[in-house]
Amino acid sequence: MDRQVEVVAGTHVLSRVAGAVILVAHRERGLPDLDSRAARAADALGELVLEATEQAPEGPGRLVARKVTRWLMRDAARISPGEPVEFGILSAADTGGLAIFLHGSVTAVLAGSELEYYRGSDAAFTVDRVAEHPARAAALFIDESRRRPPELPERGIGSLIAGVAPATGAVVWFEGRTVPLLPDPRAVRPLPVPEPEWPAVPPPPTAAFDAERDEDPIPMDPNLIPTRTSNRLPLELESELSPAAPDPITDTIEPSPANLHQAPTEMNGTGGTNPAPRPDPDLQRRLEATARATALTVKVLGFKCARAHPTDPRAAFCTVCGMPVDQTQQIAEVIRPPLGMLVLDDGMTYMLAADALIGRDPEHSDAASGGLVPLRVDDNSGGMSRAHAELRLLNWDVTLVDRGSTNGTRVRMPGYRDWVRLQPNQAMTLIPGTEIMLGNRVLRLDPVAPPPFG
Repeated sequence: MDRQVEVVAGTHVLSRVAGAVILVAHRERGLPDLDSRAARAADALGELVLEATEQAPEGPGRLVARKVTRWLMRDAARISPGEPVEFGILSAADTGGLAIFLHGSVTAVLAGSELEYYRGSDAAFTVDRVAEHPARAAALFIDESRRRPPELPERGIGSLIAGVAPATGAVVWFEGRTVPLLPDPRAVRPLPVPEPEWPAVPPPPTAAFDAERDEDPIPMDPNLIPTRTSNRLPLELESELSPAAPDPITDTIEPSPANLHQAPTEMNGTGGTNPAPRPDPDLQRRLEATARATALTVKVLGFKCARAHPTDPRAAFCTVCGMPVDQTQQIAEVIRPPLGMLVLDDGMTYMLAADALIGRDPEHSDAASGGLVPLRVDDNSGGMSRAHAELRLLNWDVTLVDRGSTNGTRVRMPGYRDWVRLQPNQAMTLIPGTEIMLGNRVLRLDPVAPPPFG
């Protein structure tokens, strides 16, 4: 993205790599340095963005989402054992639009004729969405408070061309002039400079904020944490001089009274090229409750791989990272990870971390009110019901149930040519590679990390 990226001062970690914008929450005490979890996470995410950009230079956004999702499942816990890595990424999509990926307490704001908000905390796992370029700006903010929406600042003259900067947010301006990017993505890696000066910003709240966060940590082996030798965070913040003629874009974008809770309603908040749905005001509370009650706290009997990931005891390879599993170990109670990735025919992805309800308008159904995560799929054929089918996670299995829809639900097992229609209200266990047809839309169940070795 060859757009001006303005830094909103703060104490989290912002980086720009190959045009993409990465914002990682710094939740440790003190200012971040190269040994802080946020800085190491930003570096790892930057490497993934570079890889995706090399493979899809015209629009790496969807590939970034796939790579980052697998990184979350396999490697993030080694950087931040027991605590989630909270971050957001804005990158170019192959459709010419803007790819948004959020995990944890990070908010994306799209400023066009009105403000649109996407919150990582609203999703059961991640927000993975492709949207059209907003008329004015797109922004990422770390959620310091859940009581008020972030505000977009007045446009300034600073521009983060490449590298790393301390920030609480970043604004990508789509109005006005663009900024030049280096042609080689490898040339935009962060460059260390001596003794960078941090802005005088008060430290983020600690005790009060920690009391507000209620995620259940997944314990990991602390010996897996990588180390570094330096202890300073590189900073490369470039400024542009204002032109002789006054810049016509100087107005402050004032937030509308729109509810911050109007966020994506799919299980992981993705929407591909489809427009963002408009949920009811109570949806966020249901999603957060469901995520807390199911996605992070479901305990089942299983094994652990060499990297201490919980995995299906029937599997020879870890369902998280793909490493071999010692089948002779004692079975034990573990916290179940997501059981797969649901890929829609337009490239959208949904992480299966909790029971979900699929349909063209599932938000207002009784099942969604009862705790199932509504996963909205747009369909113009008229063949999809409002609440069409349920995905239920039973122990280590993903099951599909048709809810008595008018046109039925069809599945095709991997290796087969024919579609099979499900009997209403009878569960069918799915295996990786199974395709699901609802109306004229097709979804495929993929493993999180295909064996062997991911």
